[in-house]
Amino acid sequence: MAKNFHGKVLLITGAARGIGAGVARAYVAQGGRVALLGLEPERLAALSDELGDAAAWWEADARDGAAIRTAVDAAAAHFGRIDHVVANAGIASYGTVRQIDDESFERVIDININGVYRTLHSAIPHLEKTRGYALVIASLASFSNLAGLASYNASKAAAESLALVTKQEVAHLGISVGVCHPSWIDTDIVRGAEADLPTFKVIRGKLPFPANATTTLQECVDAIIHGLRHRKTRVYVRRGVIFANWLKPLVNSPVGWVVVKRIAKKHVPDLEREVAALGRFQHAHVPLTKPRPAPAPDAEADPRS
Repeated sequence: MAKNFHGKVLLITGAARGIGAGVARAYVAQGGRVALLGLEPERLAALSDELGDAAAWWEADARDGAAIRTAVDAAAAHFGRIDHVVANAGIASYGTVRQIDDESFERVIDININGVYRTLHSAIPHLEKTRGYALVIASLASFSNLAGLASYNASKAAAESLALVTKQEVAHLGISVGVCHPSWIDTDIVRGAEADLPTFKVIRGKLPFPANATTTLQECVDAIIHGLRHRKTRVYVRRGVIFANWLKPLVNSPVGWVVVKRIAKKHVPDLEREVAALGRFQHAHVPLTKPRPAPAPDAEADPRS
């Protein structure tokens, strides 16, 4: 295999499993070194051990800007550089807007949007030194909305916009930025959603290709590695996802609404009942973010004073 990334360093968030772990393995296989960031220390340590001296890991919560900044700076110091960044950390929640609770909705937004900002913000000074490249993992959901995943859809549409505006802002620094749009990838999140919510699988099956199909993890990893190698502005997984981008105005038009409304009226009530019966808004494999520390009490309110 060609050593396309010899001498290069990739920093990837959400590296403990799924897309993140797959990309880390492929990058090292092609000669690179990887900084693994995530929330599951046992998995991160095991992956780092598997990859040997080419890898190191840091536990960092995408909701904690100080932790991300510390980890990014430590990775740059450890490896001496950062050439590529994949902002991959992300989660999904179940439930419609009228159903989901505040905490679950806000958690998705904070990780999937603010977490991307925190990653880019901390990495840009290091990417400027190498004239590097960052890839934001968005989704097919950036263009194609699906009832019951409002927070995820909103966050991935925002992640696309954040990536594209950052691309403009750092061009003069020699940094390139791209955005990746995977369709439904065979990962814990997709498998968990289909197991938890049978109606979710039914709705997805009625969507046009590629939204009705599941893509292998390896196909997604290969596309991301190709994107890193060529500093692509867009990475579509599968390539047919590009049509969802082009057809977004039609889907959201009055003509498209006729079809979408028919599907929604039939299946959304069933979806809400399944979420209520499930009794949770995330699938079982989503690692919990660390609770944020309470703010220090105001000196005037300190009961010890």
